[in-house]
Amino acid sequence: MNLKHIKYYSLAAIIAVTFGATSCVGDLDVTPINPQVTQTFDKDAVFAKVYAAFSLTGQQGAAGNNDIDIPDEGRYSLYRCLWNQNELTTDEAICAWGDAEVIELNSNSWSSTNTSTEGLYARLYFIVVSSNHFLEQTAGMTDAATVKQRAEVRFLRALGYYYLMDLYGNVPFTENISDQLPVQIKRADLYKYITKELTECEPDMYAPKAAPYYRVDKAANWLLKSRIFLNAQVYTGTAQWDSAMIYSKKVMDSGYTLTPDYKHLFMGDNAGSIDGSSVNKAQNEIIFPIASDGVKIKSWGSSVFLLGSTKAGDMPSRGTSEVWSGNRARAALVKKFFPDGTVPSSANLTTAAADDRALLYSIDRTVDVTKVTDFKKGLSVIKFSNDRADGGIVHDSQFPDMDIPFMRVAEAYLTYAEANLRSTNGKAADALKAINDLRTRSHATPIVGLNLDKVLDEWTREFYFEGRRRIDLIRFGYFSGTNYNWDWKGGVATGTSFDSHYDLMPLPPGDLNANSNLKQNKGY
Repeated sequence: MNLKHIKYYSLAAIIAVTFGATSCVGDLDVTPINPQVTQTFDKDAVFAKVYAAFSLTGQQGAAGNNDIDIPDEGRYSLYRCLWNQNELTTDEAICAWGDAEVIELNSNSWSSTNTSTEGLYARLYFIVVSSNHFLEQTAGMTDAATVKQRAEVRFLRALGYYYLMDLYGNVPFTENISDQLPVQIKRADLYKYITKELTECEPDMYAPKAAPYYRVDKAANWLLKSRIFLNAQVYTGTAQWDSAMIYSKKVMDSGYTLTPDYKHLFMGDNAGSIDGSSVNKAQNEIIFPIASDGVKIKSWGSSVFLLGSTKAGDMPSRGTSEVWSGNRARAALVKKFFPDGTVPSSANLTTAAADDRALLYSIDRTVDVTKVTDFKKGLSVIKFSNDRADGGIVHDSQFPDMDIPFMRVAEAYLTYAEANLRSTNGKAADALKAINDLRTRSHATPIVGLNLDKVLDEWTREFYFEGRRRIDLIRFGYFSGTNYNWDWKGGVATGTSFDSHYDLMPLPPGDLNANSNLKQNKGY
């Protein structure tokens, strides 16, 4: 088999993956291989490539020899596309850029040819196919190291399928490298498959906090399960609140702890001791980081995107030279911290908001986004920084060291709180304590009375701009339709409803044309 690039327009072409690439640091460092030259299976290199697919986009540094056949490699990275789908479509973020895919996502009016949805689809299937290749080639191996690797790869494949299930619904399904056209699996059946996979691979995964940094452990497994169970009613029509409670509590009790200083989660030394920092304790909260490093792990679509796209030239440097002036807060997000919309002019509004999570910048900014293409219409978000908590020197002035805290223990606290409120077996006191543990960490006033809408607001305050908001709005019935409005919803300044078919993203037309087994999602 000649392992080459995935064609973004056709999953039917996924019989080929390029595996030789610079991998994650530390335990995942391997010597790259070029399968176009040799057909020898390099187990550790392919294993590293599955992880690297979350961070990197190709074979040559920040850009070059793209893993998928799509223009503008960094623009269509996995995390950047995932962020766009889950943030620009919601009440949190809006982008000033004139890119066609951005304009459509900003205004909830995307079509089946939106290049961001196509790019994300291809990146996720790259992970699936890379995983399939690894699992096929290691079938029957029973040494301890390979058993651990296989369990992790099964988890990573399940994570890829989770995002496909969540975003696209009924999708092509394959566990093999084959020239056969993949069948389309129903969303509810994929839900069953993912939860089964997570259950089966869990025993062979590392115990919580025992894995080498950048690799997943059982706590990551439990956290993904809790997320899936929290949204089970959306995926299957049947709620699983009790299961969400059980698995989120397992994560809370796993040994991962809330970082004392919220902003440290998003700084250049957030790998803590791995980064040589004795000050930053974020690694105790981050369960699965997407690796970044100014020298070893460069990508235009991971943490440099979070920093550059939220930064303008009139703002403090935050440890990077990148100034892209794109993504900023919608007024609806600002009002989660300042309900009356009155915001003082400040370079850092945490004191005024009485909440350490209000990492917003208002100097020469307006709260209301009166012009989408003007970056200064809307408050800037200063949540992400490549500066080090210990004041040390970063590796590079352009590409950040800041890892993306892709999965962190705070999610379990919010899942546990929400599931407790929703379940007939839940306890309101337990829900309130979980919420107030997060608020206490951020020096915010504890909540006295709790309801579901307050939990949803807390999801925003804790996780804004981290690439997850869309699933929370859909779960609450607040995404499409008329139940909840925000500025520029549906492309109108005051906000307007949009059709429920936008609760799912479209399958790429190229894949539909190439595979007669597939049917497009309703409305596209």
